Amino acid sequence: MQSFDLCPRFEAAVSLIGKRWTGLIIEVLLQGPQRFSEIAQAITQVSDRMLAERLKELESQGIVDRHVYPDTPVRVEYALTGKGRDLAPVMQALHQWANAWVPAETLK
Repeated sequence: MQSFDLCPRFEAAVSLIGKRWTGLIIEVLLQGPQRFSEIAQAITQVSDRMLAERLKELESQGIVDRHVYPDTPVRVEYALTGKGRDLAPVMQALHQWANAWVPAETLK
């Protein structure tokens, strides 16, 4: 059997995007900038703590931008950066794969 080495960049990308909730957060933000509460409302199963953790991680990786508006009260929005928006075709391909291969009876 031939040895196969995974590309470290591919491994890092799958590790980041494959974390629970990350793909759903990206999917929500592909619709445009969102406030924390809007993201939480769209992904009702995620806790606020976990959502905040994932958003910070995506921000540190340059995928999400956090913008603070100096309104009263302060308003914070999250948006995908160019790097994050470049995931759109990946997410679309995953949608197509899921529609073709994930059986409806496995959905809750």
